[in-house]
Amino acid sequence: MVSAVPRLRRYARALAGDHAAADDLVQDTLQRAWTRIDTWQHGADMRAWLFSILHNLHVDQRRRPGLTTVALDDEALELPVRASQTDGLDMRDLETALQQILPEQREVLLLVALEDMSYEEIARTLGVPLGTVMSRLSRGRSRLRGVMEGRIQPRILKVVK
Repeated sequence: MVSAVPRLRRYARALAGDHAAADDLVQDTLQRAWTRIDTWQHGADMRAWLFSILHNLHVDQRRRPGLTTVALDDEALELPVRASQTDGLDMRDLETALQQILPEQREVLLLVALEDMSYEEIARTLGVPLGTVMSRLSRGRSRLRGVMEGRIQPRILKVVK
């Protein structure tokens, strides 16, 4: 495996076009090969096996949408600071609006927004079908947006004695 590293690096540089990305690709290749060494057939050409792993990783990375990043200089790190006087009011308005949606919708909305859970994780957590999660989220977002924009009047709770 070690003797194939220079050739893997050369191929990775040709594919990636960037030395750092190529080195990462080779490292990922070697890691995957090491963890799956039991899938390599003894007597087969290890170099071909390693190149196929490298190629497949590269194709997977190209298919995966990446984030476009921009290098920041020191001046760009000074971000504007928003006035904090309205933050408390905004939070109070949001809390009030959250109370105006059904508890089932609020649960799903908070799990998505605050806990960054996937729909599948929420469905398992709440013990409901995936479609129910999506429906509750859609309705909750719509109602929350309406309350925050003033289009939907807050619910008035009746006190029963």
